[in-house]
Amino acid sequence: MKDTQLAPLGGFQQVLLPIWQEASRHIEVSRFTAAVSKLLSNYLPISQLLVRRVDPSRPSVDTVAIGFSAPDYLLPETRSTCSAKNINEIVAWCSSVQVARRGAPGWADAPVEVLVPVDIRGDVLVGALPQANEPGGVLVLVAAEGTAFNREHADIVVQLLEPFCRALENDHRVREVAAMRAAAEAEKHTLLSRLGCKRVDEETVIGVDSGLSAVMERVDLVARSDAPVLLLGETGSGKEVIARTIHNRSTRTSGPFLRVNCGAIPPELIDSQLFGHERGAFTGAVETRQGWFERADGGTLLLDEVGELPLAAQVRLLRILQDGWLEKVGGQKPMHVDVRIIAATHRDLATMVSEGKFREDLWYRIAVFPILIPPLRERVNDIPELARHFAEQAASRFALPETLPTPDDIELLTAYAWPGNIRELAAVVDRAAILGNGHRLEFAKALGVTAGMPSVSGDGNSQSPDQSSRKSHFPTLDEAMRRHIESALELTHGRIEGHRGVAQLLQINPHTLRARMRKLKIDWTQFRQEEELLW
Repeated sequence: MKDTQLAPLGGFQQVLLPIWQEASRHIEVSRFTAAVSKLLSNYLPISQLLVRRVDPSRPSVDTVAIGFSAPDYLLPETRSTCSAKNINEIVAWCSSVQVARRGAPGWADAPVEVLVPVDIRGDVLVGALPQANEPGGVLVLVAAEGTAFNREHADIVVQLLEPFCRALENDHRVREVAAMRAAAEAEKHTLLSRLGCKRVDEETVIGVDSGLSAVMERVDLVARSDAPVLLLGETGSGKEVIARTIHNRSTRTSGPFLRVNCGAIPPELIDSQLFGHERGAFTGAVETRQGWFERADGGTLLLDEVGELPLAAQVRLLRILQDGWLEKVGGQKPMHVDVRIIAATHRDLATMVSEGKFREDLWYRIAVFPILIPPLRERVNDIPELARHFAEQAASRFALPETLPTPDDIELLTAYAWPGNIRELAAVVDRAAILGNGHRLEFAKALGVTAGMPSVSGDGNSQSPDQSSRKSHFPTLDEAMRRHIESALELTHGRIEGHRGVAQLLQINPHTLRARMRKLKIDWTQFRQEEELLW
Protein backbone atom coordinates (compact mmCIF):
# COMPACT_ATOMS: atom_id res chain seq x y z
CA MET A 1 0.00 0.00 0.00
CA LYS A 2 1.41 3.38 -0.97
CA ASP A 3 2.02 5.94 1.76
CA THR A 4 -0.85 8.38 1.75
CA GLN A 5 -1.80 11.21 4.03
CA LEU A 6 -4.86 10.15 6.07
CA ALA A 7 -7.72 12.56 6.60
CA PRO A 8 -8.40 13.84 10.13
CA LEU A 9 -10.40 11.28 12.11
CA GLY A 10 -12.76 14.00 13.31
CA GLY A 11 -14.24 14.24 9.81
CA PHE A 12 -15.23 10.58 9.69
CA GLN A 13 -18.86 11.38 10.55
CA GLN A 14 -19.24 12.89 7.08
CA VAL A 15 -18.40 9.48 5.54
CA LEU A 16 -21.03 7.51 7.46
CA LEU A 17 -23.87 8.64 5.17
CA PRO A 18 -22.07 7.51 1.97
CA ILE A 19 -21.29 4.19 3.68
CA TRP A 20 -24.98 3.63 4.48
CA GLN A 21 -25.84 4.60 0.91
CA GLU A 22 -23.47 1.93 -0.35
CA ALA A 23 -25.11 -0.58 2.00
CA SER A 24 -28.53 0.13 0.46
CA ARG A 25 -27.13 0.17 -3.08
CA HIS A 26 -25.41 -3.24 -2.98
CA ILE A 27 -27.23 -6.43 -1.92
CA GLU A 28 -24.03 -8.50 -2.16
CA VAL A 29 -21.61 -7.99 0.71
CA SER A 30 -18.57 -8.40 -1.59
CA ARG A 31 -19.55 -5.37 -3.69
CA PHE A 32 -20.40 -3.33 -0.61
CA THR A 33 -17.04 -4.14 0.99
CA ALA A 34 -15.13 -3.22 -2.18
CA ALA A 35 -16.89 0.14 -2.39
CA VAL A 36 -16.55 0.99 1.33
CA SER A 37 -12.86 0.07 1.53
CA LYS A 38 -11.99 2.97 -0.77
CA LEU A 39 -13.75 5.41 1.56
CA LEU A 40 -12.13 3.91 4.68
CA SER A 41 -8.61 4.04 3.26
CA ASN A 42 -8.73 7.83 3.68
CA TYR A 43 -9.23 7.52 7.46
CA LEU A 44 -7.73 4.19 8.53
CA PRO A 45 -4.22 2.81 7.86
CA ILE A 46 -5.50 -0.49 6.43
CA SER A 47 -4.03 -2.85 3.89
CA GLN A 48 -6.78 -5.50 4.01
CA LEU A 49 -10.47 -5.54 4.88
CA LEU A 50 -12.27 -8.88 5.32
CA VAL A 51 -15.84 -9.90 6.09
CA ARG A 52 -16.12 -13.44 7.47
CA ARG A 53 -19.26 -15.49 8.13
CA VAL A 54 -19.57 -18.06 10.93
CA ASP A 55 -20.79 -21.49 9.76
CA PRO A 56 -21.51 -23.81 12.73
CA SER A 57 -22.52 -26.68 10.41
CA ARG A 58 -18.94 -27.23 9.14
CA PRO A 59 -17.78 -25.82 11.70
CA SER A 60 -15.72 -22.95 10.26
CA VAL A 61 -15.35 -19.23 9.71
CA ASP A 62 -15.46 -18.38 5.97
CA THR A 63 -14.27 -15.22 4.20
CA VAL A 64 -17.15 -13.92 2.06
CA ALA A 65 -15.74 -10.51 1.05
CA ILE A 66 -12.31 -8.85 0.63
CA GLY A 67 -12.16 -5.08 0.32
CA PHE A 68 -8.66 -4.69 -1.14
CA SER A 69 -5.14 -6.03 -0.70
CA ALA A 70 -1.84 -4.23 -0.92
CA PRO A 71 0.38 -5.37 -3.81
CA ASP A 72 2.84 -7.04 -1.46
CA TYR A 73 0.10 -8.95 0.45
CA LEU A 74 -1.13 -12.41 -0.57
CA LEU A 75 -4.83 -13.20 -0.33
CA PRO A 76 -5.56 -14.80 3.05
CA GLU A 77 -7.10 -18.23 3.49
CA THR A 78 -10.83 -18.25 2.79
CA ARG A 79 -11.83 -20.83 5.39
CA SER A 80 -10.67 -21.39 8.97
CA THR A 81 -11.84 -24.68 10.43
CA CYS A 82 -12.34 -25.05 14.15
CA SER A 83 -13.58 -27.40 16.83
CA ALA A 84 -17.13 -27.59 18.15
CA LYS A 85 -15.96 -25.89 21.37
CA ASN A 86 -14.38 -23.01 19.46
CA ILE A 87 -17.43 -22.48 17.26
CA ASN A 88 -19.61 -22.11 20.35
CA GLU A 89 -17.21 -19.48 21.71
CA ILE A 90 -17.24 -17.65 18.35
CA VAL A 91 -21.05 -17.61 18.13
CA ALA A 92 -21.24 -16.27 21.69
CA TRP A 93 -18.63 -13.55 20.98
CA CYS A 94 -20.33 -12.50 17.73
CA SER A 95 -23.69 -12.08 19.43
CA SER A 96 -22.71 -8.67 20.89
CA VAL A 97 -21.31 -5.55 19.22
CA GLN A 98 -17.67 -5.27 20.27
CA VAL A 99 -14.21 -4.66 18.84
CA ALA A 100 -10.98 -6.38 19.83
CA ARG A 101 -7.36 -5.65 18.91
CA ARG A 102 -4.61 -8.20 18.55
CA GLY A 103 -2.23 -8.04 21.48
CA ALA A 104 -4.35 -5.59 23.48
CA PRO A 105 -5.87 -6.37 26.90
CA GLY A 106 -9.17 -8.18 26.48
CA TRP A 107 -8.11 -9.78 23.24
CA ALA A 108 -8.12 -13.16 24.96
CA ASP A 109 -11.89 -12.84 25.23
CA ALA A 110 -12.07 -13.20 21.43
CA PRO A 111 -11.12 -16.55 19.79
CA VAL A 112 -8.37 -14.97 17.69
CA GLU A 113 -6.96 -18.24 16.38
CA VAL A 114 -10.07 -18.74 14.24
CA LEU A 115 -11.44 -15.24 13.70
CA VAL A 116 -8.28 -14.06 11.91
CA PRO A 117 -6.75 -16.16 9.10
CA VAL A 118 -3.46 -17.67 10.25
CA ASP A 119 -1.45 -16.15 7.38
CA ILE A 120 -2.28 -12.54 8.30
CA ARG A 121 0.52 -10.60 9.99
CA GLY A 122 0.63 -7.17 11.60
CA ASP A 123 -1.81 -5.22 13.72
CA VAL A 124 -5.44 -6.37 13.47
CA LEU A 125 -8.84 -5.08 14.61
CA VAL A 126 -11.81 -7.50 14.73
CA GLY A 127 -15.40 -6.37 15.07
CA ALA A 128 -18.39 -8.62 15.84
CA LEU A 129 -21.28 -8.63 13.31
CA PRO A 130 -24.31 -10.08 15.12
CA GLN A 131 -27.24 -11.33 12.96
CA ALA A 132 -30.86 -11.86 13.90
CA ASN A 133 -31.54 -15.62 14.10
CA GLU A 134 -28.14 -16.33 12.49
CA PRO A 135 -24.67 -17.18 13.91
CA GLY A 136 -23.29 -13.86 12.63
CA GLY A 137 -19.84 -12.92 11.38
CA VAL A 138 -16.83 -10.68 11.91
CA LEU A 139 -15.20 -7.64 10.29
CA VAL A 140 -11.38 -7.95 10.12
CA LEU A 141 -9.17 -4.89 9.46
CA VAL A 142 -5.43 -5.42 8.90
CA ALA A 143 -3.08 -2.46 9.43
CA ALA A 144 -0.64 -1.44 6.72
CA GLU A 145 2.95 -2.53 7.21
CA GLY A 146 4.77 -0.33 9.69
CA THR A 147 1.56 1.18 11.13
CA ALA A 148 -0.66 0.34 14.10
CA PHE A 149 -4.22 1.00 15.19
CA ASN A 150 -5.09 3.22 18.14
CA ARG A 151 -8.19 3.83 20.28
CA GLU A 152 -9.64 6.35 17.79
CA HIS A 153 -9.36 3.78 15.02
CA ALA A 154 -11.25 1.26 17.18
CA ASP A 155 -14.01 3.83 17.81
CA ILE A 156 -14.42 4.28 14.04
CA VAL A 157 -14.70 0.48 13.57
CA VAL A 158 -17.51 0.42 16.17
CA GLN A 159 -19.47 2.83 13.97
CA LEU A 160 -18.85 0.57 10.94
CA LEU A 161 -20.32 -2.56 12.53
CA GLU A 162 -24.00 -1.65 12.00
CA PRO A 163 -23.80 -1.01 8.22
CA PHE A 164 -21.64 -4.13 7.79
CA CYS A 165 -24.21 -6.12 9.80
CA ARG A 166 -26.96 -5.01 7.42
CA ALA A 167 -24.78 -5.77 4.38
CA LEU A 168 -24.01 -9.27 5.67
CA GLU A 169 -27.68 -9.88 6.44
CA ASN A 170 -28.75 -8.77 2.93
CA ASP A 171 -26.11 -11.02 1.41
CA HIS A 172 -27.39 -13.95 3.45
CA ARG A 173 -30.94 -13.36 2.20
CA VAL A 174 -29.68 -13.21 -1.38
CA ARG A 175 -27.90 -16.53 -0.94
CA GLU A 176 -31.03 -18.07 0.58
CA VAL A 177 -33.17 -16.91 -2.35
CA ALA A 178 -30.57 -18.19 -4.83
CA ALA A 179 -30.53 -21.59 -3.12
CA MET A 180 -34.34 -21.75 -3.10
CA ARG A 181 -34.44 -20.74 -6.77
CA ALA A 182 -31.92 -23.43 -7.65
CA ALA A 183 -33.91 -26.05 -5.75
CA ALA A 184 -37.14 -24.92 -7.44
CA GLU A 185 -35.49 -25.04 -10.86
CA ALA A 186 -34.21 -28.54 -10.18
CA GLU A 187 -37.66 -29.67 -9.04
CA LYS A 188 -39.28 -28.03 -12.07
CA HIS A 189 -36.81 -29.74 -14.39
CA THR A 190 -37.59 -33.10 -12.77
CA LEU A 191 -41.35 -32.59 -13.11
CA LEU A 192 -41.08 -31.42 -16.71
CA SER A 193 -38.94 -34.45 -17.52
CA ARG A 194 -41.60 -36.74 -16.07
CA LEU A 195 -44.33 -34.97 -18.04
CA GLY A 196 -42.25 -34.81 -21.21
CA CYS A 197 -42.54 -31.02 -21.48
CA LYS A 198 -39.90 -28.34 -21.99
CA ARG A 199 -41.76 -25.42 -20.39
CA VAL A 200 -44.41 -25.04 -17.72
CA ASP A 201 -46.68 -23.07 -20.04
CA GLU A 202 -46.00 -25.31 -23.02
CA GLU A 203 -49.04 -25.74 -25.27
CA THR A 204 -48.93 -29.13 -26.96
CA VAL A 205 -51.82 -29.08 -29.41
CA ILE A 206 -51.07 -31.36 -32.31
CA GLY A 207 -53.18 -31.16 -35.42
CA VAL A 208 -53.96 -27.44 -35.42
CA ASP A 209 -53.54 -27.32 -39.19
CA SER A 210 -55.21 -30.64 -39.96
CA GLY A 211 -57.55 -32.70 -37.81
CA LEU A 212 -58.15 -29.95 -35.22
CA SER A 213 -58.25 -26.95 -37.56
CA ALA A 214 -62.01 -26.44 -37.13
CA VAL A 215 -61.70 -26.89 -33.35
CA MET A 216 -58.90 -24.32 -33.08
CA GLU A 217 -60.91 -21.81 -35.10
CA ARG A 218 -63.69 -22.03 -32.51
CA VAL A 219 -61.12 -21.86 -29.68
CA ASP A 220 -59.78 -18.59 -31.10
CA LEU A 221 -63.31 -17.20 -31.33
CA VAL A 222 -64.28 -17.90 -27.72
CA ALA A 223 -60.96 -17.74 -25.82
CA ARG A 224 -60.92 -13.97 -25.17
CA SER A 225 -64.47 -13.91 -23.83
CA ASP A 226 -65.74 -15.27 -20.51
CA ALA A 227 -68.55 -17.28 -22.11
CA PRO A 228 -69.03 -20.83 -20.77
CA VAL A 229 -67.70 -23.49 -23.14
CA LEU A 230 -68.97 -27.06 -23.53
CA LEU A 231 -66.44 -29.54 -24.91
CA LEU A 232 -68.01 -32.63 -26.48
CA GLY A 233 -66.03 -35.67 -27.48
CA GLU A 234 -65.24 -39.28 -26.75
CA THR A 235 -63.17 -40.30 -23.75
CA GLY A 236 -59.48 -39.70 -24.36
CA SER A 237 -59.97 -37.35 -27.31
CA GLY A 238 -58.05 -34.49 -25.63
CA LYS A 239 -60.76 -32.33 -24.07
CA GLU A 240 -58.50 -31.19 -21.21
CA VAL A 241 -55.80 -30.08 -23.66
CA ILE A 242 -58.33 -27.94 -25.53
CA ALA A 243 -59.67 -26.54 -22.24
CA ARG A 244 -56.16 -25.59 -21.12
CA THR A 245 -55.54 -23.94 -24.50
CA ILE A 246 -58.68 -21.83 -24.08
CA HIS A 247 -57.45 -20.77 -20.64
CA ASN A 248 -53.93 -19.93 -21.87
CA ARG A 249 -55.32 -17.77 -24.68
CA SER A 250 -57.81 -15.97 -22.45
CA THR A 251 -57.44 -12.88 -20.27
CA ARG A 252 -57.34 -15.25 -17.27
CA THR A 253 -54.05 -16.89 -18.23
CA SER A 254 -52.34 -15.53 -15.08
CA GLY A 255 -55.02 -17.12 -12.89
CA PRO A 256 -55.35 -20.78 -11.88
CA PHE A 257 -56.54 -23.54 -14.20
CA LEU A 258 -58.12 -26.39 -12.25
CA ARG A 259 -59.75 -29.61 -13.39
CA VAL A 260 -62.25 -31.64 -11.42
CA ASN A 261 -63.68 -34.95 -12.56
CA CYS A 262 -67.33 -34.78 -11.55
CA GLY A 263 -67.76 -38.51 -12.12
CA ALA A 264 -64.99 -39.39 -9.66
CA ILE A 265 -66.50 -37.58 -6.65
CA PRO A 266 -68.78 -39.67 -4.37
CA PRO A 267 -72.33 -38.25 -4.46
CA GLU A 268 -72.32 -37.49 -0.72
CA LEU A 269 -69.16 -35.36 -1.06
CA ILE A 270 -69.95 -33.39 -4.21
CA ASP A 271 -71.22 -30.25 -2.43
CA SER A 272 -68.20 -30.21 -0.10
CA GLN A 273 -65.72 -30.78 -2.94
CA LEU A 274 -67.20 -28.22 -5.34
CA PHE A 275 -68.33 -25.50 -2.96
CA GLY A 276 -66.29 -26.12 0.22
CA HIS A 277 -67.44 -26.52 3.79
CA GLU A 278 -67.12 -24.82 7.15
CA ARG A 279 -65.55 -26.43 10.17
CA GLY A 280 -68.06 -28.64 11.97
CA ALA A 281 -70.50 -28.68 9.04
CA PHE A 282 -70.66 -32.48 9.26
CA THR A 283 -68.91 -35.37 10.97
CA GLY A 284 -65.25 -35.32 9.97
CA ALA A 285 -65.19 -31.63 8.97
CA VAL A 286 -62.38 -30.74 11.38
CA GLU A 287 -61.37 -27.62 9.46
CA THR A 288 -62.75 -25.15 6.94
CA ARG A 289 -62.10 -26.30 3.37
CA GLN A 290 -62.03 -24.36 0.11
CA GLY A 291 -64.03 -25.92 -2.70
CA TRP A 292 -62.95 -26.14 -6.33
CA PHE A 293 -64.81 -22.95 -7.26
CA GLU A 294 -63.16 -20.90 -4.52
CA ARG A 295 -59.72 -22.27 -5.40
CA ALA A 296 -60.26 -21.38 -9.08
CA ASP A 297 -61.29 -17.78 -8.26
CA GLY A 298 -59.87 -15.46 -10.93
CA GLY A 299 -59.14 -18.36 -13.28
CA THR A 300 -60.77 -21.24 -15.12
CA LEU A 301 -62.46 -24.39 -13.78
CA LEU A 302 -62.84 -27.43 -16.04
CA LEU A 303 -65.82 -29.55 -14.99
CA ASP A 304 -64.92 -32.84 -16.64
CA GLU A 305 -67.70 -35.41 -17.07
CA VAL A 306 -70.27 -32.79 -16.07
CA GLY A 307 -73.03 -35.18 -17.09
CA GLU A 308 -72.28 -37.28 -14.00
CA LEU A 309 -73.36 -34.51 -11.58
CA PRO A 310 -76.42 -35.39 -9.46
CA LEU A 311 -79.48 -33.20 -9.96
CA ALA A 312 -79.06 -31.57 -6.52
CA ALA A 313 -75.53 -30.41 -7.37
CA GLN A 314 -76.74 -29.19 -10.77
CA VAL A 315 -79.06 -26.72 -9.00
CA ARG A 316 -76.19 -25.15 -7.05
CA LEU A 317 -73.98 -25.09 -10.13
CA LEU A 318 -76.70 -23.23 -12.00
CA ARG A 319 -76.71 -20.45 -9.40
CA ILE A 320 -72.96 -19.94 -9.74
CA LEU A 321 -73.26 -19.72 -13.51
CA GLN A 322 -76.08 -17.17 -13.16
CA ASP A 323 -74.59 -14.72 -10.65
CA GLY A 324 -71.26 -16.07 -9.36
CA TRP A 325 -72.50 -16.64 -5.79
CA LEU A 326 -72.01 -19.84 -3.79
CA GLU A 327 -72.57 -20.96 -0.22
CA LYS A 328 -70.31 -23.40 1.57
CA VAL A 329 -71.75 -26.44 3.28
CA GLY A 330 -72.56 -25.26 6.79
CA GLY A 331 -71.91 -21.64 5.81
CA GLN A 332 -73.99 -18.73 7.07
CA LYS A 333 -73.55 -16.31 4.20
CA PRO A 334 -72.91 -16.58 0.45
CA MET A 335 -69.61 -15.62 -1.15
CA HIS A 336 -68.85 -14.36 -4.66
CA VAL A 337 -66.34 -16.02 -6.97
CA ASP A 338 -65.11 -14.99 -10.41
CA VAL A 339 -64.62 -18.25 -12.30
CA ARG A 340 -64.91 -19.14 -15.96
CA ILE A 341 -66.56 -22.51 -16.48
CA ILE A 342 -65.53 -24.98 -19.14
CA ALA A 343 -67.61 -28.16 -19.07
CA ALA A 344 -66.65 -31.39 -20.80
CA THR A 345 -68.48 -34.65 -21.40
CA HIS A 346 -68.59 -37.68 -23.66
CA ARG A 347 -72.31 -38.18 -23.02
CA ASP A 348 -75.29 -36.96 -25.05
CA LEU A 349 -76.56 -34.23 -22.72
CA ALA A 350 -79.46 -33.32 -25.01
CA THR A 351 -80.82 -36.85 -24.69
CA MET A 352 -80.24 -36.77 -20.94
CA VAL A 353 -82.29 -33.55 -20.76
CA SER A 354 -85.21 -35.21 -22.56
CA GLU A 355 -84.96 -38.17 -20.16
CA GLY A 356 -84.95 -35.89 -17.11
CA LYS A 357 -81.41 -36.89 -16.09
CA PHE A 358 -79.90 -33.45 -16.70
CA ARG A 359 -81.48 -30.07 -15.95
CA GLU A 360 -82.65 -28.23 -19.04
CA ASP A 361 -81.83 -24.78 -17.62
CA LEU A 362 -78.28 -25.89 -16.77
CA TRP A 363 -77.91 -27.33 -20.28
CA TYR A 364 -78.73 -23.93 -21.76
CA ARG A 365 -76.20 -22.26 -19.44
CA ILE A 366 -73.21 -24.48 -20.14
CA ALA A 367 -73.91 -25.00 -23.86
CA VAL A 368 -73.43 -21.32 -24.76
CA PHE A 369 -70.50 -22.24 -27.02
CA PRO A 370 -70.18 -25.97 -27.74
CA ILE A 371 -67.03 -27.37 -29.36
CA LEU A 372 -67.06 -30.90 -30.78
CA ILE A 373 -63.65 -32.61 -30.64
CA PRO A 374 -63.34 -35.35 -33.29
CA PRO A 375 -62.13 -38.82 -32.28
CA LEU A 376 -58.68 -39.97 -33.33
CA ARG A 377 -60.05 -42.29 -36.04
CA GLU A 378 -61.27 -39.15 -37.83
CA ARG A 379 -57.84 -37.52 -37.46
CA VAL A 380 -55.68 -40.16 -39.12
CA ASN A 381 -53.34 -37.50 -40.54
CA ASP A 382 -52.47 -36.43 -36.97
CA ILE A 383 -51.34 -39.89 -35.85
CA PRO A 384 -47.72 -39.62 -37.16
CA GLU A 385 -47.07 -36.35 -35.35
CA LEU A 386 -48.83 -37.55 -32.20
CA ALA A 387 -46.79 -40.76 -32.20
CA ARG A 388 -43.53 -38.82 -32.54
CA HIS A 389 -44.59 -36.46 -29.74
CA PHE A 390 -45.43 -39.30 -27.34
CA ALA A 391 -42.23 -41.14 -28.31
CA GLU A 392 -40.16 -38.09 -27.29
CA GLN A 393 -42.08 -37.88 -24.01
CA ALA A 394 -41.58 -41.58 -23.32
CA ALA A 395 -37.84 -41.37 -23.93
CA SER A 396 -37.56 -38.46 -21.49
CA ARG A 397 -39.83 -39.98 -18.85
CA PHE A 398 -38.28 -43.48 -18.91
CA ALA A 399 -34.66 -42.26 -19.40
CA LEU A 400 -34.31 -44.12 -22.73
CA PRO A 401 -32.51 -43.12 -25.94
CA GLU A 402 -34.88 -41.17 -28.15
CA THR A 403 -36.37 -43.50 -30.78
CA LEU A 404 -38.95 -42.23 -33.27
CA PRO A 405 -41.57 -44.25 -35.19
CA THR A 406 -40.53 -45.66 -38.57
CA PRO A 407 -42.74 -45.51 -41.71
CA ASP A 408 -43.76 -49.13 -41.04
CA ASP A 409 -44.72 -48.16 -37.49
CA ILE A 410 -46.84 -45.29 -38.78
CA GLU A 411 -48.59 -47.59 -41.24
CA LEU A 412 -49.38 -49.98 -38.40
CA LEU A 413 -50.70 -47.18 -36.17
CA THR A 414 -52.89 -45.59 -38.82
CA ALA A 415 -54.52 -48.95 -39.59
CA TYR A 416 -55.81 -49.28 -36.03
CA ALA A 417 -59.23 -47.87 -35.00
CA TRP A 418 -58.13 -46.36 -31.64
CA PRO A 419 -61.32 -46.77 -29.57
CA GLY A 420 -59.49 -45.16 -26.63
CA ASN A 421 -58.41 -42.22 -28.78
CA ILE A 422 -55.32 -40.16 -27.87
CA ARG A 423 -55.09 -41.57 -24.35
CA GLU A 424 -54.84 -45.07 -25.79
CA LEU A 425 -52.25 -43.94 -28.35
CA ALA A 426 -50.12 -42.44 -25.57
CA ALA A 427 -50.33 -45.68 -23.58
CA VAL A 428 -49.39 -47.77 -26.63
CA VAL A 429 -46.37 -45.57 -27.40
CA ASP A 430 -45.21 -45.82 -23.77
CA ARG A 431 -45.59 -49.60 -23.89
CA ALA A 432 -43.75 -49.79 -27.21
CA ALA A 433 -40.87 -47.71 -25.82
CA ILE A 434 -40.54 -49.95 -22.75
CA LEU A 435 -40.70 -53.13 -24.81
CA GLY A 436 -38.10 -51.76 -27.23
CA ASN A 437 -35.76 -50.77 -24.36
CA GLY A 438 -34.34 -47.81 -26.28
CA HIS A 439 -33.39 -49.82 -29.37
CA ARG A 440 -36.71 -49.55 -31.22
CA LEU A 441 -40.42 -48.95 -30.68
CA GLU A 442 -42.14 -52.33 -30.47
CA PHE A 443 -45.54 -51.25 -31.79
CA ALA A 444 -46.51 -54.73 -33.01
CA LYS A 445 -46.19 -56.18 -29.51
CA ALA A 446 -47.70 -53.09 -27.89
CA LEU A 447 -50.74 -53.15 -30.17
CA GLY A 448 -51.06 -56.90 -29.68
CA VAL A 449 -51.83 -56.27 -26.01
CA THR A 450 -54.31 -53.50 -26.80
CA ALA A 451 -56.08 -54.79 -29.86
CA GLY A 452 -55.81 -58.54 -29.40
CA MET A 453 -53.60 -58.74 -32.49
CA PRO A 454 -51.52 -61.91 -32.94
CA SER A 455 -47.87 -61.62 -31.99
CA VAL A 456 -44.97 -63.38 -33.68
CA SER A 457 -43.08 -65.91 -31.59
CA GLY A 458 -39.35 -66.43 -31.73
CA ASP A 459 -39.67 -69.28 -34.27
CA GLY A 460 -41.71 -67.10 -36.62
CA ASN A 461 -45.07 -68.76 -35.90
CA SER A 462 -48.07 -66.57 -35.29
CA GLN A 463 -49.60 -66.92 -31.83
CA SER A 464 -52.40 -65.08 -30.13
CA PRO A 465 -51.72 -63.64 -26.68
CA ASP A 466 -54.08 -66.21 -25.13
CA GLN A 467 -52.26 -69.12 -26.78
CA SER A 468 -48.82 -67.98 -25.69
CA SER A 469 -49.97 -67.22 -22.14
CA ARG A 470 -51.57 -70.67 -21.77
CA LYS A 471 -48.27 -72.29 -22.71
CA SER A 472 -46.23 -70.23 -20.27
CA HIS A 473 -48.61 -69.77 -17.34
CA PHE A 474 -52.24 -70.57 -16.61
CA PRO A 475 -53.64 -67.89 -14.27
CA THR A 476 -55.02 -68.82 -10.88
CA LEU A 477 -58.56 -67.84 -9.92
CA ASP A 478 -57.25 -64.89 -7.88
CA GLU A 479 -55.11 -63.71 -10.80
CA ALA A 480 -58.03 -63.94 -13.20
CA MET A 481 -60.26 -62.09 -10.75
CA ARG A 482 -57.62 -59.39 -10.25
CA ARG A 483 -57.29 -58.84 -14.01
CA HIS A 484 -61.06 -58.71 -14.42
CA ILE A 485 -61.51 -56.11 -11.67
CA GLU A 486 -58.56 -54.03 -12.94
CA SER A 487 -60.08 -54.05 -16.43
CA ALA A 488 -63.33 -52.75 -14.97
CA LEU A 489 -61.44 -50.08 -12.99
CA GLU A 490 -59.67 -48.94 -16.13
CA LEU A 491 -62.97 -48.78 -18.02
CA THR A 492 -64.65 -46.71 -15.26
CA HIS A 493 -61.55 -44.59 -14.50
CA GLY A 494 -61.37 -45.87 -10.94
CA ARG A 495 -64.96 -45.17 -9.91
CA ILE A 496 -66.04 -47.82 -7.40
CA GLU A 497 -69.76 -47.27 -6.89
CA GLY A 498 -72.66 -45.25 -8.22
CA HIS A 499 -73.72 -44.80 -11.80
CA ARG A 500 -71.21 -46.31 -14.23
CA GLY A 501 -69.09 -47.58 -11.34
CA VAL A 502 -67.26 -50.91 -11.10
CA ALA A 503 -69.77 -52.33 -8.62
CA GLN A 504 -72.64 -51.65 -11.02
CA LEU A 505 -70.66 -52.97 -13.99
CA LEU A 506 -69.77 -56.25 -12.21
CA GLN A 507 -73.18 -56.45 -10.47
CA ILE A 508 -71.61 -56.82 -7.02
CA ASN A 509 -72.20 -55.06 -3.71
CA PRO A 510 -69.73 -52.14 -3.31
CA HIS A 511 -68.69 -53.29 0.19
CA THR A 512 -68.05 -56.81 -1.09
CA LEU A 513 -66.06 -55.36 -3.99
CA ARG A 514 -63.87 -53.27 -1.69
CA ALA A 515 -63.19 -56.26 0.57
CA ARG A 516 -62.19 -58.37 -2.41
CA MET A 517 -59.95 -55.58 -3.75
CA ARG A 518 -58.18 -55.37 -0.39
CA LYS A 519 -57.66 -59.14 -0.39
CA LEU A 520 -56.25 -59.04 -3.93
CA LYS A 521 -54.16 -55.93 -3.09
CA ILE A 522 -55.64 -53.88 -5.93
CA ASP A 523 -54.80 -50.17 -5.73
CA TRP A 524 -57.80 -48.46 -7.34
CA THR A 525 -56.24 -44.96 -6.97
CA GLN A 526 -53.71 -45.59 -9.75
CA PHE A 527 -56.53 -45.73 -12.28
CA ARG A 528 -57.71 -42.26 -11.29
CA GLN A 529 -54.17 -40.94 -11.31
CA GLU A 530 -53.59 -42.39 -14.73
CA GLU A 531 -56.61 -40.50 -16.00
CA GLU A 532 -55.33 -37.29 -14.44
CA LEU A 533 -51.82 -37.54 -15.87
CA LEU A 534 -52.36 -38.65 -19.43
CA TRP A 535 -54.76 -36.00 -20.68
